[in-house]
Amino acid sequence: MSTIDLKKALEGRVRGEVTDEEGARREASRDTSLFMRMPELVVYPEDAADVSAIVKEVGRAREAGATVSLAARAAGTDMSGGPLTTGVVVSFTKHMNKVLEVGDSFAVTEPGVYYRDFEKATLEKDLLLPSYPASREIAAMGGIVANNSGGERTLEYGQTERYVEELDVVLSDGSPATFKALTPAELEEKKKLQTLEGAIYREMDALLTGNAGLIEGHRPKVSKNSAGYALWNIRNSKTNTFNLAKLITGSQGTLALWTKAKLSLVKPKEHRAMLVSFLYDLNLLPEIVKRVLPFNPESFESYDNHTFELAVKFLPEMLSQMGFLKAARLGIDFIPEAAMVATGGVPKMILMAEFAEDTIEEADRKAAQAKQALADLHVQTKVEKDEKESEKYWIVRRESFSLLRKNLHNLYASPFIDDFVVPPACYPEFLPKLNALLDEYKSYFIYTIAGHIGNGNFHIIPLMDLSKEESRQVVLDLAPKVYELVIKEGGTTTGEHNDGIIRTPYLPMLFGSDMVTLFEKTKKIFDPLNIFNPGKKVGGTFEDIKRDIIKTMS
Repeated sequence: MSTIDLKKALEGRVRGEVTDEEGARREASRDTSLFMRMPELVVYPEDAADVSAIVKEVGRAREAGATVSLAARAAGTDMSGGPLTTGVVVSFTKHMNKVLEVGDSFAVTEPGVYYRDFEKATLEKDLLLPSYPASREIAAMGGIVANNSGGERTLEYGQTERYVEELDVVLSDGSPATFKALTPAELEEKKKLQTLEGAIYREMDALLTGNAGLIEGHRPKVSKNSAGYALWNIRNSKTNTFNLAKLITGSQGTLALWTKAKLSLVKPKEHRAMLVSFLYDLNLLPEIVKRVLPFNPESFESYDNHTFELAVKFLPEMLSQMGFLKAARLGIDFIPEAAMVATGGVPKMILMAEFAEDTIEEADRKAAQAKQALADLHVQTKVEKDEKESEKYWIVRRESFSLLRKNLHNLYASPFIDDFVVPPACYPEFLPKLNALLDEYKSYFIYTIAGHIGNGNFHIIPLMDLSKEESRQVVLDLAPKVYELVIKEGGTTTGEHNDGIIRTPYLPMLFGSDMVTLFEKTKKIFDPLNIFNPGKKVGGTFEDIKRDIIKTMS
């Protein structure tokens, strides 16, 4: 079936728009990753029935011998190439963008809702989804669920999968299903269905039962992970339930397309105080983390001297995005930081431990206690006693990636080792090795390091000239060396950004061939025709990286 025939077929079945217009295709060809894939078509479904029709038509084309496939897209903020395809893009933000309900402890949403709008709706009931990512102002719910996002509050609250209760999905034959926690009796009833849904339950139950030891033995040992398929999350031994929604979360649209999600929410604490530590000796880092964590910070974040210096350098551009009065106040607040840069007294890392409590007095007390616990380490610290005082640190931490992308026009922010996780106890051995490795490549890039220091999740964003062949080769040369260090310490290649094009080829290195075989079987069970986002999670190669990496700065 040709592209023209598929377009006609979709136009006859879908109420939403179907387009092969170059502008729409070009917009859908990029996310915030290193890659570009130009799709054949972009479809904007109006509802779940449209999604079902799209999947059925692509399935018919596949059965007729076409190589076409599809990928779901929400806001396009993915850093791994997750929503990119040469086939059909199913774009949700145009129509399927409604918060359907906010209850007393949950919300029901469509995938095209921007997180900022979702949060506005939940805060009206004083509720929050605490796993929001740093890109909260531009990300959408589709990717937050598909990637199993987890941002600055993950230390206290965990990743998105903890909050996914139910998912309405479209399966690979176009049929609808609802995945939620099932009792053993309910699971047995599902297994009796003579449908694709029934087959999925039968085969996944058998796969988990027959490989229970292997799966449990490969459960990531760190507190955050979005690599591979989360087979270890389907069965909950505490509640004796079976929930495939936990598998779909983090699967990057490779198993099913979700059209409606029920998410549990939390009531956020009202007041915050922050302990800021200026670290000049990285050897002290693990001891600082060890001493601060017992005081239960809601978040424990960091950014390095490179980020710090670049933020001061681009301070006017950063402040220009805010109103005059706020920009003026923050500009004044940044004077001490500017002085640090001018005098060369920049710390190697800035640590931000934020304590959230019901009263400001309790938050201040916690921050002060944590500060006192570091007193004998000779670390420069200060307590910011309200959120206005700590705002400047959050701006640098949250905005550093977009700041670099917008302002360094001759270099491209290149996320390819951007999201690994290691146990905090390994910092003294791991960080010097990591820095030495990065220094070997310093002629090819400059870089920033930010991250969730409390649970060992680091974001390294090299800034590179990707128009040069040797720079593109560094992407393939350096990553396995970094991941070798990470895996040796019991870490994972990605805590929250997921596999996509950039990390799928490293899954055998992380999990071993036996687990990768289980991932392949899982994909086959859900998607026997391989129409959902092929090459992500399963089947991705280093040749994909070489072929699709951007080669110009435009």
